[in-house]
Amino acid sequence: MKRVVPFEGPIKLEGFNNLTKALSFNLYDFCVARNEAERESYVKYIYDKFSAKKVTGILTGICDIIEANVLAVSDQDYDPWGASSLVLMSDIKGSGVSGMTEVKMHLDKSHICAHTYPDFRADGQVCSFRIDIDIATCGEISPLNALNYMFEACEADVVIADYVVRGYTRDTAGRRVFMDHDLRSIQEYIDPKILEQYHCVDLSLQSENIWQTKMIRTKMDERTYFIENATVDLDSPETRKYLDMVKNEMRGLVYQWPE
Repeated sequence: MKRVVPFEGPIKLEGFNNLTKALSFNLYDFCVARNEAERESYVKYIYDKFSAKKVTGILTGICDIIEANVLAVSDQDYDPWGASSLVLMSDIKGSGVSGMTEVKMHLDKSHICAHTYPDFRADGQVCSFRIDIDIATCGEISPLNALNYMFEACEADVVIADYVVRGYTRDTAGRRVFMDHDLRSIQEYIDPKILEQYHCVDLSLQSENIWQTKMIRTKMDERTYFIENATVDLDSPETRKYLDMVKNEMRGLVYQWPE
């Protein structure tokens, strides 16, 4: 990993919010590949759009959204496909102290990582692509603030978002505080215009500081699911069959069907 900010020795840890806020954001994209040529075209599309460097660009964009400094970056492309990226960051705004170097860098343990997972079944005609983005911060800023940006950066047919708050900080009276912001649903942080495109299912265990939202796209631009989309007849029985296969794959992920 290449450090962007030089290490200046042990860092004094005091006077800041100790709560760890972790967001796991899993996005799935689908495409119909009717033959080997279309499958190869989809692989190239994924590689061009989500190479390691481009994934790193998405992660540094998240750092900008949550007002964090990038400390170090590591990314890697894989053969035959896939990529990963890790960004170590510090959160000045979440420190609770302004202008102090020993506090400014206190979040070396905060990070964002991403991994991509293309899936091409040899006997299947529906290809899928998954990108996992995991954000962990120790500070006042919630990674939920970056949700809309992630939707804009990554097209998704299915989204599974998990948010967990762990640890504790203390108030001025010395009492333990296990949650520093109100939250009923992850959907509260997602633009309503984005939500209109999906059917959403929530799981909330507020007493345990655990939230989950599953989203499946309902407003589909059907033509975009085909590689050679300009020549696709959307009314043909064969095309409808392929689109039904895509929808079935989407439902299978949301409800965890084995096939």
